[in-house]
Amino acid sequence: MAREEWYAASEAFLECLALNPAHAEGTAALASCYYELGEYDQALSWTRRARSLARASMDLANLEASVLIALGRLDDAEAVTGEILRREPYNREAVFVAAELEIARGRTGNALARFREMSRRYPDDRRVLVSLALVSGSLGDAEGARAYIERAMLLHPGDYRVYYYAAYLDSLAGRLSQGIRNAGEALAIRPGFAPAHSLLASLRYRSGEWEEAARLADEAISRDRGDSPSWYLKGMAYVRMGRPAEAIAVLSAAAAISPGDEFIRSALEELLISQTAVEDPARSRWAAWHFSRARDFHSRNMDGEALFEYRRGLRLNPYALDRREYVEILRRQGYPSRYLEELKFLQTLGLEKLPPNEVRAINDSVEAWESMLGNTLYRRWSVEPMEVAQRHWKIAVFSLENQAAFYHPDAALTASAYIKDLLVHDRNIEAMDLPLGQPGFSQAYRAAREAGADYFLIVSLTENERDLSVTGELFVGRTGSRASNFHSYRTGPDRLRNAARGITGQLSAALPFRGVLLRRRAGQGLLDKGKADGVAAGTVYELVKNGKAGIRNEGIGLAYAPEDVVGTLAIDRVDEEVSSGVLARSGFFDRIEAGDEVFAQKEAEAEPAALPAPANPELRGLLRALR
Repeated sequence: MAREEWYAASEAFLECLALNPAHAEGTAALASCYYELGEYDQALSWTRRARSLARASMDLANLEASVLIALGRLDDAEAVTGEILRREPYNREAVFVAAELEIARGRTGNALARFREMSRRYPDDRRVLVSLALVSGSLGDAEGARAYIERAMLLHPGDYRVYYYAAYLDSLAGRLSQGIRNAGEALAIRPGFAPAHSLLASLRYRSGEWEEAARLADEAISRDRGDSPSWYLKGMAYVRMGRPAEAIAVLSAAAAISPGDEFIRSALEELLISQTAVEDPARSRWAAWHFSRARDFHSRNMDGEALFEYRRGLRLNPYALDRREYVEILRRQGYPSRYLEELKFLQTLGLEKLPPNEVRAINDSVEAWESMLGNTLYRRWSVEPMEVAQRHWKIAVFSLENQAAFYHPDAALTASAYIKDLLVHDRNIEAMDLPLGQPGFSQAYRAAREAGADYFLIVSLTENERDLSVTGELFVGRTGSRASNFHSYRTGPDRLRNAARGITGQLSAALPFRGVLLRRRAGQGLLDKGKADGVAAGTVYELVKNGKAGIRNEGIGLAYAPEDVVGTLAIDRVDEEVSSGVLARSGFFDRIEAGDEVFAQKEAEAEPAALPAPANPELRGLLRALR
């Protein structure tokens, strides 16, 4: 245990308990080994068994609370910690656990206050000083973090962990050369310390030393072939060196070894899309993985999840005949117009590979649905829904290149690519084709403003080995002022996918309804939004003279003068893609024209509820390791 050889230690303790199942010390030590190995369910079982053998042990109670926090059972952990602190108000380990609980609840400022109180009692304690440095750094107090970590290095010059955390804080603050020196010092004291080796590789990567980063990643892979972050770093280093073929080979091997690492798969897919032809066999091979997952979800009646996987697969291989399974879900979900358009696209792909009966069924379906949709609104108004469909919000998605990343370098870049891809399927948002990686805020603002973006979203990400938190900061494209913040915290499998979907869902819900009056026939008007956009019969919308509405200087919303409202549109018929309704003018003169903008009627504006600060999984992982 002193050498952190947890596998060997757990083997010895299991042998000990085979000889004496009631050995309290061995049971407690085995529980600690499982905690360090990240096997938290098993750690909880052994901790509770140890507590039954040593009921008065506060150390075991603290371990149980730590395990409960790691499992996400925060209320149970709070009950255990509260009981310890009632008995022993100054129990040092309990205060650490209470601070970790505050961080898990997103109350990092409260954790900082607890650590500062501890520092008054234990001014030279290594763990207190490092914790203060890490929490201060996570709150953006780079100078405070540096003061605490420098004091820790001064008081504990031979402790490799102190140098490792100093390197991490240097990375967070952008002091890359200093971080490289401190990571090297940690490895000089403890040559086999894997976290410092990984951090050093990441720092070399961020410094532009991509060949050295790839070499360090190779060393880590030679020690542990399942080290997925090192595989990812090596692949991204080849991308940066302009060697896409080698990057694809590395990431393909990595995805086969660690199929659950979403960063590897997402980076590989983006590389295949940007660097290979649509007909490349590699595309169809990796698309097949998504189609297989989609069929599994579909078999369990999880059509929303299945649609997502089909879309990811079709992005890789748009000519795949698996599209016929995707269109069937559209039909089941009540989108006949989209279903018909997709069937027509299938016909253009060439159906020679399908059995004759399936080809006949597709052709018959096209003919039947053409007839059934003959009385739809878009047919009656002589418009083509695919041609008139408009995306009324222009959003630029970015990540900043100077962001630190602990587990996956350029993790925010990968997440921003994921989010941008998801926005393609939002009918009201145009994800602008701008470079995702930007050197800093000013460059992102300039790129968005000059491209005419309504808003730009800056994506950041923190993670540990199990949890992930994505933050999207939305800014007004014209002024650069803050518009809103979106947070998404996920754990377990598919956490990158689910966190990205959480951000896009929040963004879509935050943007006001916006449409255009396509046609006017006497007192009737046709709106370019329908059932798929949430339009319902009976809804009344405002009509604003074309070109008079603008984006607010701050926050989310539209600004226009009352005199620019030319009338209302009361919806009486809704189709999938378009809607129609009764027009009513404002004022004496009828100023309503095709092309006027359609907005949801203004309501009394309430101050938006402040979102709780997201938990920082990276900070949680570092403090957990510090234990």
